[in-house]
Amino acid sequence: MRYPILTVLLATTSSAAILDWTAAYEKANASLAKLSLNDKVNIVSGVGWNKGPCVGNTAAVGSISYPQLCLQDGPLGVRFATGANAFVPGIHAAATWDKALIRERGQFMAEETKGVGVHVLLGPVAGPLGKNPAGGRNWEGFGADPYLQGIAMAETIEGMQSVGVQANAKHYILNEQELHRETMSSDIDDRTLHELYLWPFADAVHSEVVSVMCSYNKINGTWACENPYVLDTILKQELGFKGYIMTDWNAQHSTSPAATAGLDMTMPGSDFNGGSILWGSRLTQAVNSGEVPQARLDDMVRRILAAFYILGQDSGYPATNLQASVTGTHKTNIRATARDGIVLLKNDGVLPLNKPAKLGLVGSSAVVNPQGMNSCTDQGCNTGALGMGWGSGTASYAYFSAPDAAIKTRAQADGTQISLSASDSTSGISSAVSGADAAIVFITSDSGEGYITVENNAGDRNNLDPWHNGNDLVKAVAAASDNVIVVIHSVGPVILETILAQPNVKAIVWAGLPSQENGNALVDILYGDANPSGKLPYTIAKSATDYGTQVVSGNDDYKEGLYVDYRKFDRDEIEPRYEFGYGLSYTNFTYSNIFVDGRPTAGPATGEVIPGGRADLWETIITVTVTVENTGAIAGAEVAQLYVSFPESAAAPPKQLRGFEKLFLEAGSSDIAAFNVRRRDISIWDVTQKEWVVPEGTFTFSVGGSSRKLPLSGTLDSI
Repeated sequence: MRYPILTVLLATTSSAAILDWTAAYEKANASLAKLSLNDKVNIVSGVGWNKGPCVGNTAAVGSISYPQLCLQDGPLGVRFATGANAFVPGIHAAATWDKALIRERGQFMAEETKGVGVHVLLGPVAGPLGKNPAGGRNWEGFGADPYLQGIAMAETIEGMQSVGVQANAKHYILNEQELHRETMSSDIDDRTLHELYLWPFADAVHSEVVSVMCSYNKINGTWACENPYVLDTILKQELGFKGYIMTDWNAQHSTSPAATAGLDMTMPGSDFNGGSILWGSRLTQAVNSGEVPQARLDDMVRRILAAFYILGQDSGYPATNLQASVTGTHKTNIRATARDGIVLLKNDGVLPLNKPAKLGLVGSSAVVNPQGMNSCTDQGCNTGALGMGWGSGTASYAYFSAPDAAIKTRAQADGTQISLSASDSTSGISSAVSGADAAIVFITSDSGEGYITVENNAGDRNNLDPWHNGNDLVKAVAAASDNVIVVIHSVGPVILETILAQPNVKAIVWAGLPSQENGNALVDILYGDANPSGKLPYTIAKSATDYGTQVVSGNDDYKEGLYVDYRKFDRDEIEPRYEFGYGLSYTNFTYSNIFVDGRPTAGPATGEVIPGGRADLWETIITVTVTVENTGAIAGAEVAQLYVSFPESAAAPPKQLRGFEKLFLEAGSSDIAAFNVRRRDISIWDVTQKEWVVPEGTFTFSVGGSSRKLPLSGTLDSI
């Protein structure tokens, strides 16, 4: 989506009462009986591009006291709001592997959303999954693993909707790149669709998400927003989705086929020129002619109204005012997620810093954008410190803590001298780092949505190299200093081989996308005020070709199947530079005493369909416990990760993430990490039965600190 800034109304405060789906549908049916055909069409049709206070709007219906519905980006905060925060992007939240922080992030975003009178916040993002490491919008989601994505989706949605704001799971489905996203077809087999790309959307539905956004692309030759298999068969029938499906902005291509396929709302109601309108009066004509059944229109309206009622939005919801001040104390979550999503990749003893006499800072991304922190439309530039990618999934920074400012504040307290070269030029570096105890060099890699091109990158990244000649900058600093710390702010994987080849590079800090707490969070880690506990939500390869996937110029045949990210590296026995789930600490952790308990039964799930799929898929059937001990000298947090290897008959990847728990441990203390394994976690999608099936044979459950460091394992046989 893309939109200019719009005008707004006034706001009030309120609290929300939450119903269940049965009660919400009863209320929706009562309202439905009072509606004219025109009212119904108005509820399902956007009013048109740039014709309301929000990026998406529907007309008010006075007969049932239904307001002008306001839909607004996005996945990290309220876009175009002037008094709201910009939370960390999804990819950085995922790097914390902290369920409580992720849920709180969702809650706090929703509190601000409700405060400005927005009914539907357009997020969170489970698509793209991130099969292409250069994909432009990967940073909006939660990483290249469906289980991690799914847990983060669930926590975010439950946090958001607890406040009474409608969450929107997007982009459904298989929109994995920006290039040709509005014309290409994603051609995929049913098993891969279910086990990778649908998986996190099932979590979203199980968490009672009230709306889903269909994507721009085609799926096996049919547009996503008029694909009956994707919209109706899978989402509404197989997953038992009770909410409504809206288009991505201008992703609709027909009137009747979209309606009969299962689409419930069109956004924004016209194309961006305001000329093409596919519902509105055309939908009225289609219903009157019998081309679209009245029952289908009633179903659309019922779903939209039920979503509105289930969250109590019909009682005292604030009026829309995007200028309202709603930041509150939410920066505590931004600081915590920014800090705990930082991943320490390399440390040869140089960190944490301890009152150095002098530090040299090098790189244009050490400082805030000189033109202003929000000077680029939709963050569509890579100038100065990087906090998020670009596009409709952005928000304006309420403030910006840049690395140089935060480090200077700490340096002043410590009596440390700071020299700064806020340039990516390799000349003049020696003067900046001369006599410094350590040189900190800042490099970046950026991406975003395809309607903006930044430095010749049209959404997707052109390559996985650091921007602004970052490799050469690090080489120059390493030639001038024997104690170099590299700080990388990036939307996704960067090839680090040139940097690691410099013997004077003693530490690499993967600082990700920390939004407006960029500098403060970095100082927390550099100085050891917090122990690094972030873990990679994707693999960093030694070569871009190792991923086996890339942005394509035509249709995408998904020939890699299930083998995306670490699944591909494991199958082909490729050594990554830094594996999925990797991250160092200033302390050490050991694992012991694995216990695997359960009696899984082979065969298909047979339970009734509830939101998320068959009920027995969500039942815990196996428990795995391990003891984790902090054997170091300082307190820290460890993310214990559970991976499951399926029986050979399943023809599955060598191992797949199926659990994680973050434990905060004092020095010398230990705790138990407990993993509840659900039936779905050991099932594969049977394309013949069209059911999730537990295969016969031996399952191996492995636990450790990353996908390649799994010291403990145990087995169970299905019976």
